[in-house]
Amino acid sequence: MILIIDDDVAVRTSLLLLLRQEGHEAAGVRLPDEAMAFLEKTRPSLILLDLNFSLGTSGQEGMELLQRIRRHDASIPVILITGWGSIALAVQGMKLGANDFITKPWSNDNMLQSIRTLLDLQDKKTKPLSRRQLDETYQFHHILGDDPAMLRILETIGRVADTDAPVLIMGESGTGKELIAEAIHQNSRRHNKPFIKVNLGGISTTLFESEMFGHMRGAFTDARFDRVGRFELANKGTIFLDEIGDLDAGSQVKLLRVLQDKTYEVLGSSRTKTTDVRVICATNKPLGEMAALGTFREDLLYRINLITIQLPSLRERPKDIPLLVNGFIRNLREIYNRPGLSVTKAAIKWLQQLPLPGNIRQLKNLVERTILVSKNDVLDVDDFSRQLELSPVKKGSLQLPGVGLVTLEELEVEMIRKAMQFHQHRIAKAAVSLGLTRSALYRRLEKYNIPYDETAD
Repeated sequence: MILIIDDDVAVRTSLLLLLRQEGHEAAGVRLPDEAMAFLEKTRPSLILLDLNFSLGTSGQEGMELLQRIRRHDASIPVILITGWGSIALAVQGMKLGANDFITKPWSNDNMLQSIRTLLDLQDKKTKPLSRRQLDETYQFHHILGDDPAMLRILETIGRVADTDAPVLIMGESGTGKELIAEAIHQNSRRHNKPFIKVNLGGISTTLFESEMFGHMRGAFTDARFDRVGRFELANKGTIFLDEIGDLDAGSQVKLLRVLQDKTYEVLGSSRTKTTDVRVICATNKPLGEMAALGTFREDLLYRINLITIQLPSLRERPKDIPLLVNGFIRNLREIYNRPGLSVTKAAIKWLQQLPLPGNIRQLKNLVERTILVSKNDVLDVDDFSRQLELSPVKKGSLQLPGVGLVTLEELEVEMIRKAMQFHQHRIAKAAVSLGLTRSALYRRLEKYNIPYDETAD
């Protein structure tokens, strides 16, 4: 049973017809008191709640009713119905416990997809499974780990993979966010459709629309050929938006529009295209704090994080290090044609004591580098420690991070940010200190979405 709460008879009638045509049992009420009376007698599986009733358009009645519903039964999924003008109100509703929001005028397909996703999540029963049971039920063989925290994450993935719920994966660099995204796709109904990866941190503001939505030949100066955007490539499949925390404000608005309406326009064309994609995002940045500071849109955050997965760092799951190391060794035996490769128990124990700020990526790098350099087939503590000592490279007073801790791109971004801060955002001085021309620095500022003031010089 789906309950519709809206004072507009036309809206109620339209939604009742839509839901019943799709095989859902549905009922409609007009006012908050009628809704609470209904809930006293019947527990619906989902509620569609309009934010504005007859007394005005402030949304206050809707907010108050949402709180009454949550006090009555906090487990019923609630979808808010709002206009673009009251998105801030919808965000407030999400904070009060709503599960999703739909904007007017809505697309029937979008409305049904949101309803289907929330009902699917309600139907999925959670029960603790052993690692063996998880591997028998899902395709998780490529994910190594027996730590209880990882098992809980795998259970969550298994529960939500077959729905269309948007997933936000959070965690430090090197914790395996892309691997988790791939596992969600592989265990979903879309597994035989495209899985498109996009590193948003590497797309400049000026190229965002072209990269994501495509362009027509002649749409701008360098557009010599038609280009298919990432959303079109991912249609019917999954799009993985990595480093979403690096997205600038303007691009956040454009992304929110396509995630909300499931429509976009190719640059140079007035024709609107629709897209049907499962969205998975990842970041190592604290989006909640960024939203509080105003650097990340709250409405976008709520649009992408119906399900949030927080990956633990490797130092939080040291018991998984032996599994990971032995897994790397098995693969590297074949790659480097060294069938006798193994690691001593003492070396494994020593590796478990390392802080490994670069997480799995750093561990894998250390193991592979040790294999390449060492002539021994049985790797001991000394073999690994020598490579760990060599990783921090010194040049004068400059100390570079160890290999595997950060990527070259991350290092470049950090150096540019520091130079801009040191020189108080004076482009000319920052460029000289970095050994770049002004135009080269401008290009990098655009590429990495680093804010700057053109009048600062």
